[in-house]
Amino acid sequence: MKKEHKVLLYRTSTCIWCHKTEEFFKEHKVKFTNVWVDKDQKAAHDMIKKSGQMGVPVIDIDGQIIIGYDVSSIKKALGMK
Repeated sequence: MKKEHKVLLYRTSTCIWCHKTEEFFKEHKVKFTNVWVDKDQKAAHDMIKKSGQMGVPVIDIDGQIIIGYDVSSIKKALGMK
């Protein structure tokens, strides 16, 4: 049985790399939650606190923070080959 990961995608509506990350998750049937940092100031603050970054995307997979659209790190965190 596949492990269910807790995946948060901190993003903005205009970020091309955020969109690519979302497409990757959908293509690989990864359940995730969009966190819109351009619409929610608390979410933006949480993202900066977790990652030290103001840029997006920031991906939180089971508490592991990945900065940017880094496919190899995303796959590793999700246990994919």
